[in-house]
Amino acid sequence: MQICVTGANGFIGRQLIEALSTKGNSIRILTRQNKTIFPPNIDIIIGDLTKSDCPLNKFMAGCDVLFHCAGEMRDEKLMHLLHVEGTKRLINSAQNEYSHYKRKIHWVQLSSCGAYGPPIGKPEISRVVTENSATHPANIYESTKTISDELVIHACDSGKMTFSILRPSNVFGAEMANQSLFKLILMVKRGHFFYIGKAGSIATYVHVNDVVKALMILAVNPRAKGEIYNLSNDCKFEDLINTIASLLNVCKPKIRIPGPIIRIPIGVLAKLLKRWVHIPRLDALVMRTRYPTKKIESELDFLFTMPLPKSVEDLIRRVNQNK
Repeated sequence: MQICVTGANGFIGRQLIEALSTKGNSIRILTRQNKTIFPPNIDIIIGDLTKSDCPLNKFMAGCDVLFHCAGEMRDEKLMHLLHVEGTKRLINSAQNEYSHYKRKIHWVQLSSCGAYGPPIGKPEISRVVTENSATHPANIYESTKTISDELVIHACDSGKMTFSILRPSNVFGAEMANQSLFKLILMVKRGHFFYIGKAGSIATYVHVNDVVKALMILAVNPRAKGEIYNLSNDCKFEDLINTIASLLNVCKPKIRIPGPIIRIPIGVLAKLLKRWVHIPRLDALVMRTRYPTKKIESELDFLFTMPLPKSVEDLIRRVNQNK
């Protein structure tokens, strides 16, 4: 089976390539710059999805399964070019494979639970988001990723390709570039952490190993065709913090400050200093959104291998190594 992967240099993409390379399939990746050391059996195509001269015919030649993992999280100017225009180019190439060779590519799309957007109103509102929930992206990253999903879904109406879409929540692992969880661990370790608002907020994270596992299942399970699956290993925020404290062998945080006492001064500072100082968002500490995974568990027999909160051991080891 010929497998093609975009975004192979990314946090999730690198883990996916490592897992795929042990299965004996032919793997081809598209990358802008060949800086990462990949396994020796990987065919590397240099190209930029945001450019019209990207060699997609060469990249997609003979493709059976495409993992579209490419994503831009930092530069807003590139998000539409990559997520929307880049997806359009890939779709054209996939449909050309069918038109010329009658090869129907199965497209596995790495999306995000960000497609559903934040709660409407206060972040503290209790909310359950399923695959049937309406999308309501709130920023350019979420919006362009959602458009990418829609483009893929509509393209499959032609019958020239099939799709499966995975929408994970906040993906974490020891090699992640995002430092938010590491900073949270350090706050607990130094005794600086305190809770905000009432108890009962939800931590919506999923380990990268489980994301890779789910992607690989979507690639081969026929029941996954034409479906969207959410993936989040939700747990109570208090359970996450207490587990972190236990693994660090420090006292469990007990201080809890009412939300308005924190939000009002930070809101003022954000308006006064937004041009010079980045004011962190507090929504993640108080949110009560859940992303149930009943669909992927029941339809595809998916089981988490790195459940929260225990799987933060992965991060604790990294923090202790960097003392």
